[in-house]
Amino acid sequence: MTAEQTRTTSTLLQRVAMQDAEVFYLDRLAFGCPDSELFRRLIAEVPWRCEEVVMWGRRVQQPRLTAWYGDAGRSYAYSGLCLQPLAWTPILLDIKARVEEATGTSFNSVLLNYYRDHRDSIGFHSDNEPELGDRPVIASVSLGEERIFILKHKRAKEVPPVHLRLASASLLLMKGDTQRCWRHGIAKENRPCGPRVNLTFRQILDRADPSRA
Repeated sequence: MTAEQTRTTSTLLQRVAMQDAEVFYLDRLAFGCPDSELFRRLIAEVPWRCEEVVMWGRRVQQPRLTAWYGDAGRSYAYSGLCLQPLAWTPILLDIKARVEEATGTSFNSVLLNYYRDHRDSIGFHSDNEPELGDRPVIASVSLGEERIFILKHKRAKEVPPVHLRLASASLLLMKGDTQRCWRHGIAKENRPCGPRVNLTFRQILDRADPSRA
């Protein structure tokens, strides 16, 4: 990976060389316990749901399980789905604090995705919903099986896709014009693979916040 280094409050992230984007990667974020223990606890303790979303005019089940946590009132809507936040748990607050320290950014919500095996995936999309603001900051923590995170430029077809292998305990940070100019997703795997949990921390804005425009 070609990278430019950038310092944050407590750690060193590497900038991924991409046009029209600010994407940074850290291969291991320090936790208070082994990442395998966090992974096991999240699978066991989170009330995972299989949600239905609207795609191409019809309702379909998402090919993964999800959960939405956050500050009171920080709902999140996408693809015909409106999520009301569950209350923060101690384990999620601890992970959030470590992500905030590493990125120098505050977050008030997190979307958890549980990829049970190689058949689970997420289609190409941008995190550009109005409640995220014009230039959202998204911090993504991966636990468990490595999966390949693919980014594709929306307009510049000559720009090749970017493939990032997200290791367990890694942190991926997307900010600036990334959501405006790029789509991202995780494809199904041809080979059998184990489960993965992904936590994407974000800041849901107040409805009256002018930065929503």
